[in-house]
Formats: sequence, structure tokens, C-alpha cells
Amino acid sequence: MAEGERQPPPDSSEETPSATPTFIIPKKEIHTVPDMGKWKRSQAYADYIGFILTLNEGVKGKKLTFDYKVSEAIEKLVALLDTLDRWIDETPPVDQPSRFGNKAYRTWYAKLDQEAENLVATVIPTNLAAAVPEVAVYLKEAVGNSTRIDYGTGHEAAFAAFLCCLCKIGVLRVDDQVAIVFKVFDRYLEVMRKLQKTYRMEPAGSQGVWGLDDFQFLPFIWGSSQLIDHPHLEPRHFVDEKAVSENHKDYMFLQCILFITEMKTGPFAEHSNQLWNISAVPSWSKVNQGLIRMYKAE
Repeated sequence: MAEGERQPPPDSSEETPSATPTFIIPKKEIHTVPDMGKWKRSQAYADYIGFILTLNEGVKGKKLTFDYKVSEAIEKLVALLDTLDRWIDETPPVDQPSRFGNKAYRTWYAKLDQEAENLVATVIPTNLAAAVPEVAVYLKEAVGNSTRIDYGTGHEAAFAAFLCCLCKIGVLRVDDQVAIVFKVFDRYLEVMRKLQKTYRMEPAGSQGVWGLDDFQFLPFIWGSSQLIDHPHLEPRHFVDEKAVSENHKDYMFLQCILFITEMKTGPFAEHSNQLWNISAVPSWSKVNQGLIRMYKAE
């Protein structure tokens, strides 16, 4: 799945018991600009982008309320995210002079740091237990930075990589595609938004008005794919408050817009200039293609 639809399914490795994968603890490999070239030429990059594009195709033209299969692995991932959500409730913000970056987030994160492997072990079957330490690193990287108390698209990418890893080792299958986005990733977004609001997290690496969004990118890609060939909603409609309020429960893109308008004040064209410009694009397919190009570039 991670390698596109013309490749063998991700669970093919399970059909060959003789192939024993080797797992290693991930470490930072991109330190300088030239390292980006090495990353983009790697098999890991091809797998990651292939995963994003396969899911993009899988949700095309489908509402969040679409009737899709929910496997046991998907249910276990949602339960994992429910645990992270519950820990937020158990770790209220502390009184501090600074408005942003509430230090209670570090307490919350310390619990995840300690429990990440146990959480991941509830999702990965025992015959693949050797993968747990490697996969758990991506989960810990997916929720923000505990030193800076910030969150951004790099952390979001870590969660996508976490899901991609689960596909590579056969925990998630080809027929989980829609549920990965609509059930798991959508729940992840809910938890991340709760983190951002509860602990007043700073945007990580934000480009301000020149960036697409302070915190997310992938839900705009997959969300625009959902809206391709929609009978009446066009890109120009996502800046219309009525259209967003009536349709946000069906479309990830509109959920993102709703969250932005709840968190920011002032004219939309000023605080979200890039999105405002996108609203002038004539079709959702062109929006989707443009966002994919932008994601690869950024």
C-alpha cells in the first residue's frame, strides 16, 4: 500500500515466513540542505509519498460518513488515541506567567514517552514484537516537541510515517485505506487540536501568513480529494461560513477551515492568505494536485 496501487499489497511479507525483517531505532538523518537530496532519492521517501498518494486516491469523492470497513487493527489504533485524549483530561494546564506553551504539556508528554512502547504493543501482534521499539519512536515524534512545547507539520508527518510503518509490516492492509484516513487520522487530528488548545502550543516552523496552516497539511490534501467532483461545493465555497458549518462533518478540508476560524480572528484573507488564494482555484482536482506539489516542495 505504501508503494502505490500497482505494487504488491503491504501484507505480502506475511505470506513469506522465511523473510525476517530487521528493525532499527530511527535516528535523525537530515541535518543539512544536501541531506534533503539523499532523503528524496531514498526508498523511504518513495514509500512515504506513495503511502500519502495511495490514501489520497482511496478517499477520493468520499464523505467522512461513507460506510467503510473497520478492522481490529483500526479499532486498536483508535483506542490508543483515546488513551492519549484521556491523559489530556488527567493533566490540566498549570498556572504560569506565559500565555503560550503551558508546561503541563511536558507532564503529558513524559507519560507518552514512558508508555509509547506499551501502547504500540497493543496494536502490533506478538509475532512482530521486534518492530515495537522502532515504530514507537514515530508515535512519540507525532505529538509535538516537549522542549519547545510546539507542534507542526513535521510532527504530523511522523504520525503518517507511523501509519506507513504499520502498513509495511502488514498490521494495516490495503482494505484499511479509507479507515486509516477517516477513522484513525481524523481521530488523531481531534487529539492534536485538543493538545494545541489545552496547552496553548506554538506552531512549529510556521511560515505565518505565507504558510498553508500553522499546524496541519495532510488533511488539506486528503480533504480536497474527498471534494473532487462534488455536485455543488466548489473551492470558492470553503471561505463561506454557512457552507463550512453545514458540511464540515462530511469533509476533512472544511473541518480544518472551521478550526482555523475558531482559533483566529480578523479577515480570513489576512490570517490565512495561502488558503484564500486557493479558494480561487477553479476545481478541487486542481487544488488537490497543487497541494501535493506544495507538500513535496515543503
